[in-house]
Amino acid sequence: QVQLVESGGGLVQAGGSLRLSCAASGGTFSSYVVAWFRRVPGKEREFVAAITQSSVSLSYPTSVKGRFTIFRDNAKKTVWLQMNNLKPEDTAIYYCAAAFTSTSGYNYWGQGTQVTVSS
Repeated sequence: QVQLVESGGGLVQAGGSLRLSCAASGGTFSSYVVAWFRRVPGKEREFVAAITQSSVSLSYPTSVKGRFTIFRDNAKKTVWLQMNNLKPEDTAIYYCAAAFTSTSGYNYWGQGTQVTVSS
């Protein structure tokens, strides 16, 4: 099975950018759909982005569309989330997750990385 480790979070001012990384080990990385989710304590987890095994990105939610981009490199076993024009409401813990299909449920999760956007 695949193990996922996120990195790249931090503190950034509104309007700034961050690039999150999700590095995989174990399993066959190219077999998985990989997604990013985020969660603010006390709120529901929110889907942010997903990318298929062949690097097709799924629809972004309105909250991040046009600002966030997901991409992957199967040879490097890594998925990235490029976040531009960050807003204070993007502050959350960001998690990457893997699944065999986009509708099968995400069974593998990383530990999360904190993103804080100051106004």
